[in-house]
Amino acid sequence: MSKKLAGKILLIAFVLFSSPSIAAQKHIGILVYDKVLSSDVTAPAEVFGVATRKSWFSDYKVLLIGVDRDASVVTTEEGIRLTVDTTIYDNPELDALIVTSSYVMDTLFENKDLTEFLKKQAKNVSWLASNCSGAFLYAHAGLLDGYTATTWAGGEKQLQREFPRINVIEDRNVVVDRNRISSNGGIPSYQGALVLLAQMSSERKAKQVFETIQLNRLIPWTEVTRYFPEK
Repeated sequence: MSKKLAGKILLIAFVLFSSPSIAAQKHIGILVYDKVLSSDVTAPAEVFGVATRKSWFSDYKVLLIGVDRDASVVTTEEGIRLTVDTTIYDNPELDALIVTSSYVMDTLFENKDLTEFLKKQAKNVSWLASNCSGAFLYAHAGLLDGYTATTWAGGEKQLQREFPRINVIEDRNVVVDRNRISSNGGIPSYQGALVLLAQMSSERKAKQVFETIQLNRLIPWTEVTRYFPEK
């Protein structure tokens, strides 16, 4: 074999094995269950799903994580059926975990397996995020003690009353405190996801996604950057 041909083979091998499609993947987990509020899931799934198709974020993958051992599909409050990628019992390795909400969450608060999952993930992930009353899930697990956070618009006083060790902020769509990000949920879940994406990549790259999903037709980019943590 000539040196020139051998060099070409080595170059091809390098390109193939350094390709994002076969690179080791990192995972962004979104908690799902029956009666979950759709936008709490679909907003971060869209933001990060678009990002994973960019070269600069292609080593990430979005996982929908179920809370039931055998459920492969969940149905949202609004009737949308979502396919579960993995469950809390599979102990997925995550870089970020986003917890979501529903109108009735008592069974989730009482789910000891879920609480242990959240505590375990908190020790390993780079980011913990919540939408709407998902903040109460972290609160019940003691994962917001000593942090500043928010929850669904109108539920801030309840969160503060039930968990006095949390510094609860009212009238703010997104709150960032160190590696905790919380949002009001609903449409502000998009802002929360973009803020998180900017922390995981850069402001410039997050703005690319903001424009790709055409959120710039509704709000200016400053309605995302205003929630960035102070440097």
